[in-house]
Order: sequence, then C-alpha cells, then structure tokens
Amino acid sequence: MAKTQRKKEAAEAQKKEAVSYEEQRRRQVEANKRKLEELQLHHLSAAVREAATAAAKPSPAKKRKARVPRDPATEPLRRSGRVANLPEKPQYREEVPDFGRKVRRTYGSGRKDLENRVYATDEERSYAITKAEELEEELGSAFPIFVKPMTQSHVTGGFWLGLPTPFCRKYLPKHDETITLEDEEGDEFETLYLARKIGLSAGWRGFSIEHELVDGDCLVFQLIERTKFKVSEIQFA
Repeated sequence: MAKTQRKKEAAEAQKKEAVSYEEQRRRQVEANKRKLEELQLHHLSAAVREAATAAAKPSPAKKRKARVPRDPATEPLRRSGRVANLPEKPQYREEVPDFGRKVRRTYGSGRKDLENRVYATDEERSYAITKAEELEEELGSAFPIFVKPMTQSHVTGGFWLGLPTPFCRKYLPKHDETITLEDEEGDEFETLYLARKIGLSAGWRGFSIEHELVDGDCLVFQLIERTKFKVSEIQFA
C-alpha cells in the first residue's frame, strides 16, 4: 500500500510540474505579444512581405524605338561640350621600330644571284683568313676585334650572319638592338642584332650585296662604339 501511495504522489507531482511549465510558457508568449505590439514590429513585417511580393512580379517590357542609322557624311558625330573641349588624349603605346622597313634596301642581284654562286677553294679560303689575321694584328687591341670568314649562308639565300658567341656575350647588348656597320669608305649600314640568336639579321643582306661579298671572303670587325662596328674586307681573289 505504501508503495502504491508513493507512485500516486509522484504522478501528481509530475502533473503539477507539467501544468506549471505550460502556465509559465503561456505567460511568456503573452508577454512577447505585448512587447511586439508596443514596438509595432508586426506592421514592419507586413511591409517587408509586401515589398518582396512586388519585387518578384515581372515588370512590363518597355517598347524600344527603332534605331535610325546615322549617316556620317551628313550628320557629324555628337559630343558633349565638356568632352569636346578636352585636349586630345595622349598615346602611351610604345612605338616598336620596324627594322625590316627601316634597314632593308633594294639591290640588284649581281654576284649574289643564286644561279651564279661563287665557291672558294680551301686554298683561297685559307689565303683570305691569313690576310685578315695579319690585318687584325696591324689594327692592334685598342678596340675589341674578331675575324669572320664568309660562307654561302652568310652571302646568299637567307643572308644570316652568326657572330662569335664569347665576343657577343662579353661586348654586345643583351637584347635585340640596331647595330651599325661602317665600311672602309665611311659608309654606314644599319643591321638588326638578335641577342638570343647571336647574329645579324635585317640589314646584313644589304651590306653583303653592296660590297659584293662571296663565299671565301673574310671580314675584320672592330667594335669602335657600343653598337657600331668598323668592318674591313679581305677578298680571297
């Protein structure tokens, strides 16, 4: 009997606690409602919902007027007065020199016609190199100097003149630049030095044809200025 009585008492206590919790929750909800009414937040919430609903509705499409093409010959380009009175916008784009058009010239074919190539013998080639080395000794060491024998690829076809790698790495620019060749008469020829390929490209063809260089000839290059060579020619014949 005592055990049953205790169970009843425990059940009644739990029931009272549940009722007490529900009553407390109800009171808290009513208090919150009173605060919302005081702050009028329910009106603000309704306004937000209405604004969101209005934004979601698609706006009616506007009718566009047909564009009439402008005739440049009869109608000048319109510019606002504020923009029209401004000075011309400066150009900051770097102008890259066109070496091809600047240094290339037109020459007659002459000895450089591919059908009339000249081929030097070993003896003729050796003779020109010997004479060039003798001239190199006579010129002395006042300026950096080197000897360059001519081959077919230097004076025909592609007209490409490769230069000694150690000399170029020590004395010539580290990037592409115009290099002037001055001959024994004082005439100057501009050529394009390609630093990565270590040789002369555009302009060398004109120098070669003008001086009628052929396979077997030999040149002595003196670097008299940073980008200027004095060139002396030794012909094998």
